[in-house]
Amino acid sequence: MIKYGSDCITELKFEGYRPAMELREDGQWVDIVLHPSLHESTPAPDDLIQFSILVICTTDGTIAQIVPQDEDCDCEYQFTFSEKEQIASYINSGEVQAAIGKLTSRS
Repeated sequence: MIKYGSDCITELKFEGYRPAMELREDGQWVDIVLHPSLHESTPAPDDLIQFSILVICTTDGTIAQIVPQDEDCDCEYQFTFSEKEQIASYINSGEVQAAIGKLTSRS
């Protein structure tokens, strides 16, 4: 993770995710909140209280944005390229894409 205004970069390694997803009222976007499990060698920054990840997707499962959050609000961190790749790999997995398809087909 990269903290805004800092030149210190840490590289988180995600081991798993607990997802919660919902279709926005406008029916155009799917919000996926991920509560990640981190490898013990790469803990979340100490100043984050309740770290989560917001992934905004189109209804066909295409990722539009990946945002780190603290206590369900945007925070002063951004993800590195490698961290975004790990998250995208999970979102693009068959299981998650099927869940997005099921969610959006109900609207």
